[in-house]
Amino acid sequence: MKKNSTTYQFGRFGLHHLLPVVVWLAVVACVVGLFYKRSQRFEVLGLVQGRVHAVAAPCDGQLKIVCVDLFDEVTKGQTLAALDDNLVSAQIATISAAVEHLMAQLIPTQEQLVAEAANLETTRVGDQRRFYVDAENARLRILELRALIASDQITLEDLAMEVKILQELVEQDAIVPYELERVQAQYNSLAKKIEENEHLLKQANIDLEQAQQRRDEFAQQQLQHPSVDAALELIRKEAKVQEKLLEELLVQRNSLVVKAPVDGIVIQIQANTNNVALRRQGEGILRRPGEVVLAGDPILTIAESGPTQIIAYARENQLDQIREGMTVELVELLQNRSRAKVVHSQILRIGPTMEQMPQQLWRNPNFPEWGQPFMIKVPPQMNLIVGERIGIRTL
Repeated sequence: MKKNSTTYQFGRFGLHHLLPVVVWLAVVACVVGLFYKRSQRFEVLGLVQGRVHAVAAPCDGQLKIVCVDLFDEVTKGQTLAALDDNLVSAQIATISAAVEHLMAQLIPTQEQLVAEAANLETTRVGDQRRFYVDAENARLRILELRALIASDQITLEDLAMEVKILQELVEQDAIVPYELERVQAQYNSLAKKIEENEHLLKQANIDLEQAQQRRDEFAQQQLQHPSVDAALELIRKEAKVQEKLLEELLVQRNSLVVKAPVDGIVIQIQANTNNVALRRQGEGILRRPGEVVLAGDPILTIAESGPTQIIAYARENQLDQIREGMTVELVELLQNRSRAKVVHSQILRIGPTMEQMPQQLWRNPNFPEWGQPFMIKVPPQMNLIVGERIGIRTL
């Protein structure tokens, strides 16, 4: 009985001392787990960024007017400024004077061309009539020869009958042979004449065909004015040159009116780092009318009204903890941490090189820091301001 009581007291005493040890081990395990989990995640600061557009002068010139002021809202296509266009206007006036000079040269040229055209038309009518007359003359010549041949053939037939009769009379010694020889000579002469006229008739037919062909070919020809093209060629070329110069000046004049490339808000001109110390008070905020600008000099800067991305930087010991498509938490940097908004977002892209961080993200403003940049998508449910810092941590 005493032995059982001793065993019970010992077991109760051991359990009473073992419970704190178990609790302590559990706490240690939790702490170790938290430290391990903390080592597997990182926390960095990111910078909310938006697109900024520098509106530059398209050419050398003097600002004539600036239509906007600092922090004005502008819309795409809105006129922002205009450069002095006196030089372009003078050049356009010079082109107008050159065109008037060409028009003045065209008046006597036109009169000369009209006179030449009248002469050419008169010559053409004369040539056309000549071709028609040649064809008609050939046709009449054919008719003349045919009529002559027909008449001679009738006479030849009569002489042939007379020769035959005289031959019979000579055989009967009714007449002397002289009469037969005389009529026979007339017959032979007329037969030769008919033969020659038949050759002339063939040639006349050939001449008629050629005359008709020349007449038809001439009728198909268009009246050409080589002198017209030669006279106008110089004026055409000079007018083409003035036309191209005018187009160039119109494009240049249109470029003198500077318009907003996007919707946004006018902000201060972004200065180069090396030139900041050289700027005077108030210089570089906006260009003002009367200032002379060179091509490419900024006139003003437009910032899009909403943020477009968040840029953060991973330090060297965090490079293996980020990847594209990774989900992260965005935490607003508020004074009251209990009301800080936490929103999930995603890493879109990761930069290929190490870069110097913006000064706003340095832990010590006296010591620059470097990191690998990565871009995070801006969640629509967060009302962020361009340039604002935001906390970023992994899940």
